Amino acid sequence: MALKQLFVLFCARNNPLKNAKNLSTKSGMARNISFGGYALLAVPITTFCLGTWQVKRRAWKLNLIDEVKKKNQEPPVEFPEQLQELSDMEYRRVRMRGTFDHSKEVYIGPRSLMSNKEDGGGGVLSSRSQTGVLVITPFHFADKNLTILVNRGWVPKHKKDPSTRPEGQIQNEVELIGTVRHPENRPQFCPKSQPGSDLFFYRDVTRMAQMAGAAPILVDADSSSTVPGGPIGGQTKITFRNEHMSYILTWYSLSIATFYMWYRNYLRSPKVLI
Repeated sequence: MALKQLFVLFCARNNPLKNAKNLSTKSGMARNISFGGYALLAVPITTFCLGTWQVKRRAWKLNLIDEVKKKNQEPPVEFPEQLQELSDMEYRRVRMRGTFDHSKEVYIGPRSLMSNKEDGGGGVLSSRSQTGVLVITPFHFADKNLTILVNRGWVPKHKKDPSTRPEGQIQNEVELIGTVRHPENRPQFCPKSQPGSDLFFYRDVTRMAQMAGAAPILVDADSSSTVPGGPIGGQTKITFRNEHMSYILTWYSLSIATFYMWYRNYLRSPKVLI
């Protein structure tokens, strides 16, 4: 009799129809998602879309960097007669002939010395830890009534005063090759330049041109312009901010984490205890 009762109890506890009913009921309760639950699903969807957008942005940025480097390595062209053409010529190398007006130098600093791996290439940081300034000098064209700004290059801090480097102050007419640069906005946390000071903290071409009495056009002289005792040319740094990979990882990680939390709360069935 006792064995019969145990057998009946075992069959009742292991009835597949009864267990299926329990699973169906509990599963149905787990999938009864409210409007608020569906609204929360927008979080992983949005972060996934942002990650995908950053993938496209990264591809665009890498393509832009490649195009700029190729543009900078092309043979130099003559400085354009129409100044409007310069708006599409940033990082293009141009050839110029004229004279410098050393009496109106201005400076950008502090800066570390850059060195070029090859002619026409972008600059790379030198192993030297010494800081200095970039010497910006008005340059008057020999064949046109135009004065622009030329970044002659880098000098150490103790050579900022022109009187300490007289042998480098070229007086004769010269021909040089340089890279067209556009003005830049003041970087975040960068201090403002002091009114009347000849030292600038960033490439504020408009204000530098006003102080030097030149057109608001800046050209970085290449390394071939370097003369003994003068600024070291070739200080063009071709870099673009590219943090898209970190953004991709951040957004996709958030998408995976938030979707798992949503799935765990709204879709995963609770365990059925037998």
